Amino acid sequence: MSSAEDAAGDPIPTSAVLMASAKHIGTRCRAENFSFLKCKKEDPNPEKCLDKGRQVTRCVLSLLKELHQRCTKEMDAYAGCMYYYTNEFELCRKEQREFEKACPLE
Repeated sequence: MSSAEDAAGDPIPTSAVLMASAKHIGTRCRAENFSFLKCKKEDPNPEKCLDKGRQVTRCVLSLLKELHQRCTKEMDAYAGCMYYYTNEFELCRKEQREFEKACPLE
């Protein structure tokens, strides 16, 4: 799989890209995710939590852009492996190690 980028050069958040970045997303966007889930728990009306959902989306897209700029080759290799093996982490451990070495969790 070649680099999945949009016209602006930003990574397209495919399932493989999101799965490969899952640990980073969980760490960096933790507060936004908790805020969104809390809102959903308190009010089942989907309209009430749209802003919180947008905050999560902004956080994730910003993080993906940053990761793509900092460690393009490793991120593309890991996401490509995840794509090829239908998001099976066990089959992409080598690429995962290289990605996490190039872009360690903060």
